[in-house]
Amino acid sequence: MTSVAFLILFPLIPALLMLACKSAALRKGVIILSAAIIAIASINLAFSAPKNAAQYFENFHHFLGYILLAGEIVLAIALLYMCRKLPFKKLWIPLLVVIQTGMILWAETTGKIPESKCIFFFDNLSIIMAVIIGVIGSLICVYSIGYMNHYHSHHHEIPDRRKLFFFTMFVFLSAMFGIIFSDNLLWIYFFWEVTTFCSFIMIGYSGTDEAVANAFKALWMNLLGGVAFAAAIVYCSCSLNIIGLDELITSGKTAAVLLPVILISFAGLTKSAQFPFSGWLLGAMVAPTPVSALLHSSTMVKAGVYIIIKLAPALHDTIPGTMIAFIGAVSFVSCSLLAISQSNAKRVLAYSTIANLGLIVVCAGVGSELALWAAILLVIFHAIAKALLFLSVGTVEHQIGSRDIEDMHGLVSPMPRITMIMLIGITGMFLAPFGMLISKWAALEALALNNPLLPIAVIFGSSATLFFWGKWMGKLIAVTNVRSDAEDKIAQEEWVVLSTLAFMTIAICALFPFVGIYLVEPLYGSDPMLSKGNIIIVSILMGLVLLVPLGFCLHWRRLRKPDPYLCGAGIKDNYTQFTGSLGPKEWKLSNYYLEKYFGEAKLFNLSVYVSTILILITISLVWWGKV
Repeated sequence: MTSVAFLILFPLIPALLMLACKSAALRKGVIILSAAIIAIASINLAFSAPKNAAQYFENFHHFLGYILLAGEIVLAIALLYMCRKLPFKKLWIPLLVVIQTGMILWAETTGKIPESKCIFFFDNLSIIMAVIIGVIGSLICVYSIGYMNHYHSHHHEIPDRRKLFFFTMFVFLSAMFGIIFSDNLLWIYFFWEVTTFCSFIMIGYSGTDEAVANAFKALWMNLLGGVAFAAAIVYCSCSLNIIGLDELITSGKTAAVLLPVILISFAGLTKSAQFPFSGWLLGAMVAPTPVSALLHSSTMVKAGVYIIIKLAPALHDTIPGTMIAFIGAVSFVSCSLLAISQSNAKRVLAYSTIANLGLIVVCAGVGSELALWAAILLVIFHAIAKALLFLSVGTVEHQIGSRDIEDMHGLVSPMPRITMIMLIGITGMFLAPFGMLISKWAALEALALNNPLLPIAVIFGSSATLFFWGKWMGKLIAVTNVRSDAEDKIAQEEWVVLSTLAFMTIAICALFPFVGIYLVEPLYGSDPMLSKGNIIIVSILMGLVLLVPLGFCLHWRRLRKPDPYLCGAGIKDNYTQFTGSLGPKEWKLSNYYLEKYFGEAKLFNLSVYVSTILILITISLVWWGKV
């Protein structure tokens, strides 16, 4: 209990210190020290906690209920204050705040909420999530020190609100720990809404019209999920007389139980930005890069898939569970195809994130042991590799002034070490055990046993991911003779964090059998991938992860770009021009983006319509008892 309480409460200390720190040096010291403490505490919990069964902590402090009630009121007031300048036509956004808070306060003040036997707990899934949040979230905070210095030195028009920025990041980590360590639905809901509030502040950090608009888009989409969550709590309290998540999961698979399960799963879909709610995560790209990394990799969206994975035993072998899986499949296939049409690196990463989360939702909806095994590994590997890629893109953008993949042509020459780190992240996404290979391997087998249509979605989506990752890698490793000292300007904090995440990407590939044995296997039974033959295959694949980046690391200085062959045309400038019949002409190499087939205009709205119909069908089936 001590470790759990520490991880939830400790981040609030540096958060408050951030508001008081006037010295940049002192702020930097507090961030680094606090991040180290949080990371060490989460790792210590992983090594010291029992691995065989969930540990529940009795509700021995009745005053915690009053703290929760006060926190909900303060949070609602803060959200309403943020909405104070909205035009009349958008007043439905604060109305969502009033509805969800009103439902919760009504249930609490009228005594409808049953007595809770326990508030907090942890199991192996919570421990895995704690390490992801504690280690990766802390690294992102450290990376932000150098990044935000560079950000404000190039954006003088943006007010310097770094105190609020770092305050929000640490509160965000505290809330995430609260979500994964809470069994009481009221407490999960409270921390859930805190993450919504924090994401709103961070997305709108720059204060531009675009940033504010996207912040409100994230707010209202997540508030929809909050309303569904609040409705599930009221229903559980009034109709089922339960308030614990574990009680809900083990209460059977009747329509009465599946209704709140689906409502909470709906909240998970909004938080994990599945279609039709993907727009908020794409809009979040206007925020500084550390925010994107925090939302996409270790925290915000992971809360959504975490809650659906927790509910998987209740969804297993049910029609609503299969429908949830199909909603995830739509997001996986659509976003994998949409990523092909994007040249903006952060949008590629955003679509890739939504797609990968969709695959996790597919596995959770199926709910079998094999599918959940795949889902857990997808969560782990995606968190590390995607954080690495987002932060790398942020660093590259500061050095070359662009986040366009086409502008990263030949990046290996001017920025070889950053390129090597990016290659590790990319190969970690489609070659490593996660590779999306071993996890997809397990997912395919699990899905084939459940529904013959779901493996088709995984096959087509996986093919698309290989396409867009391969295009990006090709731009990075194109060899030019351009040399610069761009890497000398990168902050030390950024180097430390990027190098650590690159090492972690490689290490987790090597250690995945131990993750399976000690963390995943106790949750869902025997590990399907630990046969001798599979370990040999994975070892070969892990070598491939290192082959390309290490090859360039060892030989990049000796590589020279050959003169381009242009059908005999005279070359005026070996690298930018050729002489044609009408004089000198510019030439360049570029990728195909196939917008005609995979562009947003073609697929985005279609995916929104299909997923919306699936959600409505799912809710209707449960409402009418067709489970």
